Amino acid sequence: MAVYIKGMKNKRSLGLVLLLVIWVIWAQSCMFFRTSDRKAGADFTGKGIPLKVVYRTLGGYTMHYVQVGADSLPTLVFVHGSPGSWDAFKGYLQDADLRAKFRLIAVDRPGFGYSSFGAALNLEAQAALLKVLLQGWQNGAAMYLVGHSLGGPLVVELAAQKSAGISGLVLLAAALDPALEKPEKWRKLLMNNPLEYLVPGAMRPSNYELWYLKADLMALKPRMASLALPIWMLHGTNDQLVPYANVAFAQQHIGGSWLKVTTLEGANHFIPWSHYAQVKQTLLALPLVP
Repeated sequence: MAVYIKGMKNKRSLGLVLLLVIWVIWAQSCMFFRTSDRKAGADFTGKGIPLKVVYRTLGGYTMHYVQVGADSLPTLVFVHGSPGSWDAFKGYLQDADLRAKFRLIAVDRPGFGYSSFGAALNLEAQAALLKVLLQGWQNGAAMYLVGHSLGGPLVVELAAQKSAGISGLVLLAAALDPALEKPEKWRKLLMNNPLEYLVPGAMRPSNYELWYLKADLMALKPRMASLALPIWMLHGTNDQLVPYANVAFAQQHIGGSWLKVTTLEGANHFIPWSHYAQVKQTLLALPLVP
């Protein structure tokens, strides 16, 4: 009987080890939240839209972005949330009305998509890399940064760093108030140790940057008063991930900027897709003169 029980325990232990190995393999092979350049190129070409794909190496990091439209046009730069990649804004880049007025650029933030995937950075370090890209995109015309979720504070950080050429910001369900970020101390347990390999795909760099976010927003908060550019803010009242109270925080702490808030009643966090028409309307109404 004792031998039988021991054998059962050994089988159970072996099964758990095998399950753990399968999980680790699965976790490192899926949930990348990105579209290959080949597949994206075929998709855009099939719609008659030339897609420019660019890789740049900056300070040891590979930065990846895509572009549609002429270099001479005013520019919209789309910055995704966490996790995610540039293709979160694919519908906007394929929109004929937007392409008629703007050069449209969508970036993979550092650590996501094909921008040094997995190498997560805090907001300040991410902004330092994007700031270099912004310099290369200046063409004398207006340039607006459009940030969703964690992409929102990143574009605010870029403006706070006085990045040249920014005509204004469009914030979509943006996380700005550090007091609204939950501590989530469990995230630390999945960082800088073998346990992090249990986290699947893009959720791993997302875990890192979400752990950094509260401190990042605290550092950004006092610098918001120095902002001096137009800001359009769209936020849903039923956003469970980034509460609507972020709007009141922005109204209180953003300084000399012109701030226009569009409240989306009953909307959740995913307004770039659920409220595409309202977002598109805001973008089409942006001034074309810098």
